[in-house]
Amino acid sequence: MTQVFEPAKPIWCAGCGDFGVQASLQKALSETGTNLNDVVIVAGIGCSGTIQNNIPTYGYHSLHGRTLPSAIGVKLANPKLTVIAAGGDGDGYAIGMGHLIHTFKRNPSILYIIMNNETYGLTKGQYSPTSNPGFEGNVENGMDGILVGLGVPSTTFLARGFAGAPAQLTRLLTDGLTHVQSGKGFAFVEVLSPCVTYNDTYKLWKNITYDVDSDTNFNPRDKIGSYTTVINKREEGKIPIGLIYSADHPSLEQVSVDDQEKGPALQDISLASNMDRYEAVMKTFLG
Repeated sequence: MTQVFEPAKPIWCAGCGDFGVQASLQKALSETGTNLNDVVIVAGIGCSGTIQNNIPTYGYHSLHGRTLPSAIGVKLANPKLTVIAAGGDGDGYAIGMGHLIHTFKRNPSILYIIMNNETYGLTKGQYSPTSNPGFEGNVENGMDGILVGLGVPSTTFLARGFAGAPAQLTRLLTDGLTHVQSGKGFAFVEVLSPCVTYNDTYKLWKNITYDVDSDTNFNPRDKIGSYTTVINKREEGKIPIGLIYSADHPSLEQVSVDDQEKGPALQDISLASNMDRYEAVMKTFLG
């Protein structure tokens, strides 16, 4: 008997920005005509790490900070899949930061959604890598994942959305899905996703976001211009949202997966089908 996964009900607090992320992601999957049977969501640790339980796709809950290498493994095992990695600012920018930089460098065709609430919501509101000075005793400036991506030469897609701007967020996620499904490489989408319990920033972010999509002078293909805009707006106390950078670079699977070979997950590993190759390998050992 075929068993069908029944999505769980979200466990987030009422008003959590992650509800908006999930709704926009589901709409983006629908708008791109994506077959949910061909989707794998790899999630990290934290409140956002439960999103894969709520959507009727395949899902995997990775180890803390290991969301991206797990997602890359899935993509290389079966390049035909649409692979989505999802997690929070703690999972992605703290213990997982090293993996993020190398994922920009490798450029695999996966969509990575970071739900940034500038706090560790699951563990009761401590400051996170993106928190501003003064929040819960934090004395450090918050980091900016978009600036990190702009510093890597092989980066191909950088966007930032806001859970309070669902139409734009859906469009950004749709564009990100199209990017990865076309084999163009890594699509990074950070979402400002307020934690209403420990860091309710809806009103603040509504007032300080700057929509580059509405700026007729902004060109997301201009890397220096994108970098300058992000830096200048940060100095003005603004947070740029929209499609911030888009470029072309060979994807990881283009340079590492043989077009004549199926992905490892699609290989016929039966003994009968591989006996000739097995005997050839044994001859190299026996001489």
